[in-house]
Amino acid sequence: MAEVHNNGILLESGTNEIEIMEFTIDDNLYGINVAKVREIILSAPVKSMPHAHPAVEGIFKPRDTVITVVDLPKYLGVEQEKTPKDLFIITNFNKMFIAFRVHTVVGINRISWTDIHKPDKTVSGGSEGVATGIAQCGTDLVTILDFERIVAEIAPETTIQAAEIDKMGPRGRSDAPIWIAEDSILLSKMIEDCLHKAGYMNLHMFSNGQELWDSLNALPKDRRLFDQVALIITDIEMPQMDGHRLTKLVKSDPRFQPIPLIIFSSLISEEMRIKGRQLGADEQMSKPEIGHLVDVMDHLLGEKG
Repeated sequence: MAEVHNNGILLESGTNEIEIMEFTIDDNLYGINVAKVREIILSAPVKSMPHAHPAVEGIFKPRDTVITVVDLPKYLGVEQEKTPKDLFIITNFNKMFIAFRVHTVVGINRISWTDIHKPDKTVSGGSEGVATGIAQCGTDLVTILDFERIVAEIAPETTIQAAEIDKMGPRGRSDAPIWIAEDSILLSKMIEDCLHKAGYMNLHMFSNGQELWDSLNALPKDRRLFDQVALIITDIEMPQMDGHRLTKLVKSDPRFQPIPLIIFSSLISEEMRIKGRQLGADEQMSKPEIGHLVDVMDHLLGEKG
């Protein structure tokens, strides 16, 4: 139906902007980061798969690529008959292609991350909620869904795996202060648990880039910087301030520029790598490669200290 080209999106990096694709399910407005979307097509026949998650419709094969289809209305608890007018939003993140069934696609809005707010727990469903943010798009309030969390629930084997750390064998303890910006409650806990398992015990978790940046600026100047922050890890997609904006601010500030900074995101692609390099990121890698993240942390901290 329509292919989404990301080449022209947000040409200037670090502007703290996002393009949101709005879609509807049962007349409710939801949103997804355009950077996750590859194309939108009319729904197609799907081959069911045995023993799949209840929200997994099955698979289909457009242009020689087998893609899993997730019935997003069913996942969200909306019981409604499928129709030929339904659409598939084909996404690519965490190095996977997944199609999500939706009812309609409304359009695309470019907004600032400051216009996206963390939902109240009564809206998001508490600590296990699937709403990662509420966006003000013109006069509409749009619920931004946590697609990484949805996929992690449907297919746990595709997300961060503590077994990768176990394979590394015995490791020493490090008290180097690591600051981490990650808005997904589920992934934040997974990352924290894995890094603790890897021996990194002094972790400071922030739910977005703004919180981390404010805390950086509040650090006392009479103490050695690396004793307070030895390394920063940041996601890209976050309310209030995204990881690219955070990277630009950190690497443009003479005081904080020496701090090694890793971008750890499901959105890493060649285009995103170019953006990250332009902004000064020391390393970039895709979720869910937690073992690779630990290797890079070991290298950067060993190099620094």
